[in-house]
Amino acid sequence: MKISNLPTPNNATDILERGLSLLRKYWKFDSFRSIQGDIILSVCRGKDTLGLMPTGGGKSITFQIPSLLLPGTCIVVTPLIALMKDQVARLKQMGIKATAIYSGMTRDDIIRSLENCILGGYKFLYISPERIKSELFQAKLAHINVNLITVDEAHCISQWGYDFRPSYLQISLLRKLKPEAPVLALTASATPAVVRDIQDKLQFKSDNVFRMSFDRPNLVYSVRNVENKDTALIDILLNTTGSVIVYTRNREKTIETAKLLNKNNIKALAYHAGMNAVDKDTRQQLWHSGLVRVMVSTNAFGMGIDKPDVRLVIHIGVPDSLEAYYQEAGRAGRDNKPAQAILLKGRYDIANLKRHIDTAFPSKDFIRNIYLKLCYYYELAIGDGNMLRKEFNLSHFCKQYDLFSLPVLSAFRILENAGLVQYSEPEDCVSCVKILVNRDRLYSINNLSNDCEIVLKTLLRSYNGLFADLMPIEEVVIAQRSNLAPQTVYQNLQLLNSLGIIYYIPFKHTAHITFLQRRVDIEDIFFTPQVYQHRRQDLVRRVEAMINYISSTGICRSRILQEYFGDTNATNCGKCDNCIRNGYSASQNIGPLVEHASIAIVKLLGDNNKHPYTELKNLPFPNDAIKQALENLLNENEIILNDGCFSLN
Repeated sequence: MKISNLPTPNNATDILERGLSLLRKYWKFDSFRSIQGDIILSVCRGKDTLGLMPTGGGKSITFQIPSLLLPGTCIVVTPLIALMKDQVARLKQMGIKATAIYSGMTRDDIIRSLENCILGGYKFLYISPERIKSELFQAKLAHINVNLITVDEAHCISQWGYDFRPSYLQISLLRKLKPEAPVLALTASATPAVVRDIQDKLQFKSDNVFRMSFDRPNLVYSVRNVENKDTALIDILLNTTGSVIVYTRNREKTIETAKLLNKNNIKALAYHAGMNAVDKDTRQQLWHSGLVRVMVSTNAFGMGIDKPDVRLVIHIGVPDSLEAYYQEAGRAGRDNKPAQAILLKGRYDIANLKRHIDTAFPSKDFIRNIYLKLCYYYELAIGDGNMLRKEFNLSHFCKQYDLFSLPVLSAFRILENAGLVQYSEPEDCVSCVKILVNRDRLYSINNLSNDCEIVLKTLLRSYNGLFADLMPIEEVVIAQRSNLAPQTVYQNLQLLNSLGIIYYIPFKHTAHITFLQRRVDIEDIFFTPQVYQHRRQDLVRRVEAMINYISSTGICRSRILQEYFGDTNATNCGKCDNCIRNGYSASQNIGPLVEHASIAIVKLLGDNNKHPYTELKNLPFPNDAIKQALENLLNENEIILNDGCFSLN
């Protein structure tokens, strides 16, 4: 379907009719779900738009259909390579042209993809936020007709989001490079503060937010107090069916738990960020295909995981925020069929959550000393090191200075926000090759083995610029084109390197440290409230909300989650452990909660001070229960309202 003109604000019916035609053609659906149509209409009218859609709400359709309707290419900014590859593969299967640029691609392949976008060959270009800084990308982007800038997982751009990533702040640069293109920001979880911050950071021309309810009626939440989480986990899995995700708090626990499950005849795999890309892809495919029932993972497994028939998500490690929990639990039941989200609470979980605050925000003196040790580690003098990037081994660093890794990583994050040091998670650094001899010398070499000659000839046929500079290569590609085993290719590249014919840097999975400015004296390091205190206070608030969720016995679990995200019309689900314990039905009113709220209000006002409503509404009860309790207490003359504040009568 070719549409050459941008729809005007007057033809809403035409936009939606054409959109529905595309929906039926490519997705085989007969109608838009919930707010999908509203977002599509807003974007097609050129408006900056924020869509809040729970996991499984159909976010991708809200940018894919507008891009198909409008001339040009949609730039999709997303944080994970796995997500890019998955969506590009799916679009191609539907006959829609799409491409992605990610680490590991050769420069030639990147240029080829970008130039195809310039020529109109692709409707979708997926990139990471880090790519925006690339001079090559910016140069090519200037010639691409961009119809829409889509920011997926948009909460990452907010300093108040649970997963803030400074690289996401680069996205605002796209607005300068392509000021005519509207921005569509999408996320599954955002508090009112995060909603405001996303629009501010993405420079929305005006507030424009579309919200789906955060209610997941097919998903039953529960918290189970257990003495032994391993025993409880095995018991749950042996008495349920269907695909499962088990979330833990650290890498070691994923491996340990997967081994335990397999010993009990429950097929399971471990997954965490420290694994290489091939291993991750293989494990994900085995789980996605159903050959393995349980994926035991850290929070590294989540974004971009599009498996609709997950029947159960179990947390044996408690997340430090309701945002993270809602996202992870929401990966169950994306097919809208009954599913469960079970959190196993142990006796030490609340203490561990509180301890996490000090781990995430160690003392300022500790952070300064980490900076000093990092400078010693690289023998960096004061005044040196501006934009110096070095490979970094966290284990070696911690062992050398007798440190624990978690507070060290937290210190790096704070130092990055202060503009001093950037720690980059371990990433797959592609192999590189440069030919060290000139062409005449190369072609005169005649004592190489047959395999070695095949590898060298395949290199020359597959990559340009090898004589001029180090060029990224892929051993797998060379193996495919030469009909040799990947291990044979690797061995012969090593041999060519030892003979001085090429300079070969093999693939590595490594972290990096970048000094963002010249080394300063630690006495000159200051942390602004925005960098340290405000963010620490926000973490305290999020941890307290999580503790309230796992400790509550009187309030519907779903209701707690919905009201946390600003949904004031939440009702009891009638299915969670708290609803069942207290005999609440989905349609039942909140009478039982009003009595508890009244007691809490009287207790709070017992200090004989005046308290505004903004303070009272922070009590751990639904807003409507608090309002009803206040009204009852006023009618009974137990409390008085004066100058907007409440006090005991």
